[in-house]
Amino acid sequence: MATDPTLRLSDAVAKGFARRGIHYGWAVAGVTFLTMLVTAGAVGAPGVLILPLQKEFGWDTATIGSALAVRLVLFGLMGPFAAALMNRYGPRRIVLLALALIAGGLLASLGMSQVWQLVLLWGVVVGIGTGLTALVLGATVATRWFSHRRGLVVGLLTASSATGQLVVLPLLAALTESLGWRAALLVICALLLTAGLGVVALMRDRPEDLGLAPYGETHPVAAPAMPGPSANGALSALRDAAGTRVFWVLFATFFICGASTNGLIQTHFIPLCADYGIGPVQGASVLAAMGVFDFVGTVASGWLSDRYDNRWLLFWYYGLRGLSLMFLPFSDFSFVGLSLFAVFYGLDWIATVPPTVRLTAARFGRERANLVFGWIFAGHQLGAATIAYGAGLSRTELASYLPAFFAAGALCLAAAGLILTLGRPAPQGVPTATPARA
Repeated sequence: MATDPTLRLSDAVAKGFARRGIHYGWAVAGVTFLTMLVTAGAVGAPGVLILPLQKEFGWDTATIGSALAVRLVLFGLMGPFAAALMNRYGPRRIVLLALALIAGGLLASLGMSQVWQLVLLWGVVVGIGTGLTALVLGATVATRWFSHRRGLVVGLLTASSATGQLVVLPLLAALTESLGWRAALLVICALLLTAGLGVVALMRDRPEDLGLAPYGETHPVAAPAMPGPSANGALSALRDAAGTRVFWVLFATFFICGASTNGLIQTHFIPLCADYGIGPVQGASVLAAMGVFDFVGTVASGWLSDRYDNRWLLFWYYGLRGLSLMFLPFSDFSFVGLSLFAVFYGLDWIATVPPTVRLTAARFGRERANLVFGWIFAGHQLGAATIAYGAGLSRTELASYLPAFFAAGALCLAAAGLILTLGRPAPQGVPTATPARA
């Protein structure tokens, strides 16, 4: 019996699931899905709010883009430290802290009027908060609670993150257009509160907390000894991983992944549509359509990553994404052209994550998978930040976003070739990458 009254409900649910032959890991995955979906909505919200901020405060695209670049950098750089904090204190506490930070930053921004306030609140505070609940959370839950169906779970949780950024946008765009951008932020805060209640009620840190084995195993896994200071654990994982070529290939390809998704489409697609006479609600609706196809594509990618060579999956994902980005400027932004782009690009939006997580776990081992993936994800967000600022600068200086889209497409084609330079991985769970030694 849990001594903490906030944990009694999860104990009761676990017993009820056990009577029905359902593993409690699916409940943890469910509440993680909700959390990542809602926090992803907070990450994607600035894409809707660029134009209202320009109108109210007179800030240009490059200025706003610089604040969003800070958010994207911190969103990524927090990944490895978030993994270390989760290893030391448990995902439940860290997720609750993150939700409080995000909600606090958004609420405080309701009264902002200066650029430094935008950078501090949307850049620093929200960047740190969302970084604590980014894809590293999904990787942690999947590797701790699931031995079988791990790729599928990573696909589901990844889909929640990307889809949350996209499906929430039409609602935020409609609220912003009718009631103003502050009303849209209040809705995000209400969703964050809902996710927090779910975490309090159902989230547990490890299956052994309930006397369970991970899904697919027959015996509980002993909890590892309490790790050292969180920063040391994260930096130690980086030192070891950085001595391998595998790490740098995954880091570079994920840098390109971030540059071609979060930093470009999520941040600048709606303003790009405005350049072609398409309103924010219509532009957000195209993003929502991408979100629907992204959910299908990313879950399918998780299923495929359990069965096929992950290197070849990534080759096709990056190659097709590059072609879709190069197609967009020639679509004339017609209904048919944008619909084709939404389907083609949406299926591939973030399908790269499940095979990347599986390659990381196979090369670096189960216990360190979330730490190493945290650093790889930092590369993803550095790429996103680079193009978030670069695309805004292109729009300000050249009066066009199109150079950024062509550059992102070319980078994706380069990533497709780079990933095939990796050798075939060992069976799942057997680490093969060892740091180079003098």
